[in-house]
Amino acid sequence: QVQFVESGGGLVQPGGSLRLSCAASGSIFSIYDMGWYRQAPGKQRELVAAITTGGSTNYADSVKGRFTISRDTAKNTVYLQMNRLKPEDTAIYYCKAISAAFRSWGQGTQVTVSS
Repeated sequence: QVQFVESGGGLVQPGGSLRLSCAASGSIFSIYDMGWYRQAPGKQRELVAAITTGGSTNYADSVKGRFTISRDTAKNTVYLQMNRLKPEDTAIYYCKAISAAFRSWGQGTQVTVSS
């Protein structure tokens, strides 16, 4: 099955920016919608951004206007540009195809927003 490897996380001050990358081991973007999820300590994992096979994007209200999801089909990579970061954005970020056919999660990448 296709695997996903996330990278790009780190420690950033409030108001700062990060760009996350998600490399897929296969060419699936024309078949499956892709999503970025996050899980904060003590909270359930939530979908924060999605991009459909047609290229349409959707965002959780909490990140709308600050985060941008995009993809490079030639590189089998999905990105999440995060601007104006807030402490409440602190979480482990994961990417995965939005489909019941994909049940495994990658290791994710830690994002910590703190002064």
